Amino acid sequence: MQKFDVIVVGSGIMGTFHAYHAACQNKSVLLLEKDNFPVGATVRNFGQVVPSGLAGRWFTYGCRSVELYQELQSKVDLTIRNNGSVYIASDDDEWKLANELYDYYQKIGYSCELLSCKKCLEMYPYLRPSYPVGGIFFPQELSVDSPVLMQRLLGYCKEQIGITILNNATVVDCQSANGKATVQLANRQVFEAEKVLICNGHEFRMLYPDLFAASGLIVSKLQMMQTTPFPDLRMKGNILTGLTIRRYESFQQMPSFAFMSTPEHYAELKKWGIHVLFKQAQDGSVVIGDSHEYADAQHVDDLGFHTTDYINELIISEAERIVTFDVDAIRTTWAGFYSQTPHEIYERQIDDHIQIITGIGGKGMTSTGGYAEENIKKIFA
Repeated sequence: MQKFDVIVVGSGIMGTFHAYHAACQNKSVLLLEKDNFPVGATVRNFGQVVPSGLAGRWFTYGCRSVELYQELQSKVDLTIRNNGSVYIASDDDEWKLANELYDYYQKIGYSCELLSCKKCLEMYPYLRPSYPVGGIFFPQELSVDSPVLMQRLLGYCKEQIGITILNNATVVDCQSANGKATVQLANRQVFEAEKVLICNGHEFRMLYPDLFAASGLIVSKLQMMQTTPFPDLRMKGNILTGLTIRRYESFQQMPSFAFMSTPEHYAELKKWGIHVLFKQAQDGSVVIGDSHEYADAQHVDDLGFHTTDYINELIISEAERIVTFDVDAIRTTWAGFYSQTPHEIYERQIDDHIQIITGIGGKGMTSTGGYAEENIKKIFA
């Protein structure tokens, strides 16, 4: 039986960053992935690293994650682009929130710039002139191509950091005995470690199903799409819109948020949890989305794995109101899933040796690097 200091179950961004930080502390690490490659939320997201949208400790973790991504990019090409993020306000309520957030970030020293309508159109000439009232720009934020990032990050962890990675390795049992924890795979292989970290995303059936059924965790289903490449389009960074201003945590902390009204135009979009974002991939295509539907941990299958044309049409229709390039030139669509909890993240200590970490919601790509670093320090304090 092979023995390690740490076994991490799940090689999405949460599991991989925990494995990375443990290895950086000179721990021997085994990273187990049930699929041939991570296929969950980590590779089905926008690839936007945007601390500006987060609040509290998650903002702090996000800022640290930006530093970590850039440190790693200097060692291996993870597709990290430092082109910034912009939130485009489309009405007076959204613009007021943008101004309040600007004042807040000025006080705490997080770099940002308010953009007039004219400046928005100069910086982002593919915006329709009728859309922006103004914008708030964050120059330090990042864009990534998530599937490529994960492939290269896992390769770096294996080849340069010395992490042992096993794919197609489904863990069917995990328990503690004699001061250690053991995990058993479906093929009956058994591994032992001082610590086991279960970063299971929205997979609630393999391990501790009764615990997850009573956990209060819910799963969000998102619909996203990607266009064909636009060779002549040069999109600058992450484009977030008025609907995003109405949704993200940082804006919700501002004084005016409680007094915002919902324009009639947004009613159907709000029903499906739609907020429209854009990010250009390295091949020139543009990722567009997304929507949100929800189910509890016991009824994830009720969400289905299909995409609904009606929801995609709502997203495209709103996107056409915002930008001038051909958002109908869709190459592919997909559904993404992530778990979340009303308590920021689901951390469950099974015993002294086994910890579950999931339910980070939509902030994983932005904040996991910093969060995992702190968590590993606590575990091995």
